[in-house]
Amino acid sequence: MVAAVDIGGTKIAAALVDDTGVIRDRIRVDTPHGAPAILCVVAELVADLRQRADQGGERVRAVGVGAPGVVDSSTGVVRSATQTLPGWAGTPIRDELSRMLQLPVAVANDVRAAAVGAVLDPALRDCQQVLHVSVGTGVGGALIRHGRPVTGPHAVTGEVAHLLVPGQGALACGCGRYDHLEAVAAGPAIAAAYARATNRPVRPLTDVTALMRAGNQDARTVIHAAAHMLGRALAGLVAAIDADAVTLGGGVVHGIPEFTATVAAAFHTEALPPLRTLPVLVPATAADAPLLGAAHLARQIGQEVPS
Repeated sequence: MVAAVDIGGTKIAAALVDDTGVIRDRIRVDTPHGAPAILCVVAELVADLRQRADQGGERVRAVGVGAPGVVDSSTGVVRSATQTLPGWAGTPIRDELSRMLQLPVAVANDVRAAAVGAVLDPALRDCQQVLHVSVGTGVGGALIRHGRPVTGPHAVTGEVAHLLVPGQGALACGCGRYDHLEAVAAGPAIAAAYARATNRPVRPLTDVTALMRAGNQDARTVIHAAAHMLGRALAGLVAAIDADAVTLGGGVVHGIPEFTATVAAAFHTEALPPLRTLPVLVPATAADAPLLGAAHLARQIGQEVPS
């Protein structure tokens, strides 16, 4: 058994995952403010899961963590981060959690962990290179080659949030720019775009989605525009890096089923001819991909620990 943790801007999810990749137990809490508090909450969640495993006669042998920001997976340190989590940059996640839990800990960027979980989908088994994009509180990406994440020399491969887009988003990217993909396609940016279009106070994206389903044309327009821009941007990116498939995840994708179809249509319209039949899909692992990917990372280091 391993423990898997997905740290997000608004929530932290943790789970017990067995060696067959089945999630046996899970917990979800709101993300607290500040790096020390986040690490304490993660440690408490894992301790709770360990106790549950012990009661069932199982043992947690390692922990895998998907964390936001530019994460050096070799050291488990956050190299840089936006203000989505203030004070997060510089956090030594691996060493601090290992000290608190007395367990081996593997740490990767949260979207890279999700991408590892995404390519566990049997439909992607024969893909050599997959681009995974997560659309939620922010926009993130990861490139998977032969089942492993590509980090690059500066650990920033897949940082699609900062792709330049035409026009100005309604809410700044985490880095402060309004002409980045995250300023247009992230969940809070879509909600802000609806508020701007209707001259009303900002409402949660779930409210905007509900309005769209009730027939509100302004809500439909801003959601469609965000998905369309994402598809166009990804078509340009894949022309540069090439891939066998594009997978999508994150709260926006899972909360708005129509979103993926619009992204795919825009992608195929803009893509170079050899890329126009490329699959653009939500993997079968779906919303559990971040936890399953984190578990996979934990399993790799857990194999090095004596039974």
